[in-house]
Amino acid sequence: MNPLLTRLIQRIRTRLRRLIGKNARTVWISHPIFTQSRPDTHHPESPQRISAIEAALKAENIWPRLQKTVAPEINDSRLALVHPRNYLRFLESVQPQPGKIYRVDDDTVISHQSLEAARFAAGALIKAVDMVIQKKAHHAFCAARPPGHHAQSNRAGGFCIINNIAVAAMHAIAEHRLQRIAIIDFDAHHADGTLEIFKDDPRIMLLDSFEADIFPFPKENIPTGRNPHIVHTPLKAGTDSRRFRTVIREQWLPKLKQFKPELVLVSAGFDGHKQDQTSYLNLHEADYAWLTHKIIQTASSCPGRIVSALEGGYTSESLGKSAAAHIRVLAGMRKAAYVTEYQKQLKH
Repeated sequence: MNPLLTRLIQRIRTRLRRLIGKNARTVWISHPIFTQSRPDTHHPESPQRISAIEAALKAENIWPRLQKTVAPEINDSRLALVHPRNYLRFLESVQPQPGKIYRVDDDTVISHQSLEAARFAAGALIKAVDMVIQKKAHHAFCAARPPGHHAQSNRAGGFCIINNIAVAAMHAIAEHRLQRIAIIDFDAHHADGTLEIFKDDPRIMLLDSFEADIFPFPKENIPTGRNPHIVHTPLKAGTDSRRFRTVIREQWLPKLKQFKPELVLVSAGFDGHKQDQTSYLNLHEADYAWLTHKIIQTASSCPGRIVSALEGGYTSESLGKSAAAHIRVLAGMRKAAYVTEYQKQLKH
């Protein structure tokens, strides 16, 4: 396409979005503190995860299409909607001195600035929720760490300290009076923390896909409490693109459409990619683009209100490619050539 025509089309789209009350661009929310949480030298949840995504976005020319803003630190009153104050005091009490670490368990390591980073990570989600609801952004991606979906109300675990997605949901309820919030978790690991927090809250829909035989090793019959909107989608090791897409079509999309969410929160874990070393799933970066498109299409009750937060994804190359595929769709850009080519392969 002629470059001048392309720029003209982009300007027209920008003006149309402003006329209907939307900011022209999806927002990327991050903060320098996220690179300062350093569990230890060889820990998979490393600061390089965010730089890998940023590099992929720049390589695919997605970066210029995003507006960028800095995450604020969350206040204790917002955190207390999810985490009891005695748990927050415990985290403060075990914060190590510079150069030292504190091990919550074999996997979860707190460094000197991990708690501060976690507070800003939760703050990123709060800001994202406010921006999409106030139509200051059309979707949001929070490039934040440490991740959060394994953190229970009063216990850290699985690399997670504060449950960022849960904090965002409770903020949306408390501040914006929303009553139907869908949390979609496609991380390769079961969202045991998010489940523990919302198992009895029917205002929250939780759609959770995960490999069944890896951490946190969920039981065959996972309790769901009194919340009728929880859907567990266990996947077998080796699950490929065709099987994954079939399961999503059959188990998630009809329920999401019926629920009619006012806001969609995404726990975006990219560790199901076939190159990631922490799971045995066999997904492709194009699967994350496909799923993102289906979420946007199905959650038509809340256009522009998708807030995505980084969870897993621990192999730099596949993390960058998968997150870029996901963010490209959030930003409303046309399909990448590799997505189109992969979809052709799946049809044969």
